[in-house]
Amino acid sequence: MGSVLHKELTASGHLTTVVANLNFPVNDEFDVLIDFSHPDSLRHIAAFSRSKKVPAVIATTGYSDEQLAMLKDLSQEVPVLYSGNYSLGVILMERLVREAAAVLGSDFDIEIIDKHHHHKIDAPSGTAKMLLQAANEKLDHQVIYGREGICKREKNEIAIHTIRGGSIVGEHEVLFAGADEIFSIKHEALSKVIFAKGAIKGAGWLVGRAAGLYSMEDVLFGGFE
Repeated sequence: MGSVLHKELTASGHLTTVVANLNFPVNDEFDVLIDFSHPDSLRHIAAFSRSKKVPAVIATTGYSDEQLAMLKDLSQEVPVLYSGNYSLGVILMERLVREAAAVLGSDFDIEIIDKHHHHKIDAPSGTAKMLLQAANEKLDHQVIYGREGICKREKNEIAIHTIRGGSIVGEHEVLFAGADEIFSIKHEALSKVIFAKGAIKGAGWLVGRAAGLYSMEDVLFGGFE
């Protein structure tokens, strides 16, 4: 992702520095930090952003509750943009899922399918968690992670099914299954470029903002209604 991001930034005329090791000194002034790395790097990234007093676009997933609290602490001092996915299509999908669940959720069964390549380390994906939060915002259903054995589906539950294989970039579907009708919202990523483009758009929006924790909903729609 770092290489893809660097290529997209360079093509758009931005000067970039790719840092693989935060112990490496970065002396140049810069406007924003964009992180596509690993959850274990967050402590170093937060310290780096805090010391430089620069906004941080966080595009890594798989954080623990403790690490998410660390992001919130950082956002007290610098503007932080955090999203489980930076595809503009996925952010729109998140909004559509929220609206569909508000209309259909009491009468339709909701299932989330999450597909990625076999190297992905976290499951469910950050995107699947985003979609779950959007679907369950007003329903407060029980969350089920896959099924096995004798496990009749209960009415007030949402299930997430995780698939990992091959070179799947990312595919997510939210299925609303009702009596005699099925409605689904699906997004498929065909390359990693879409994540870089979304992060760049978010970075441009974040520069100059007040300290705080922002989402891509803020970038595209001005926040939640």
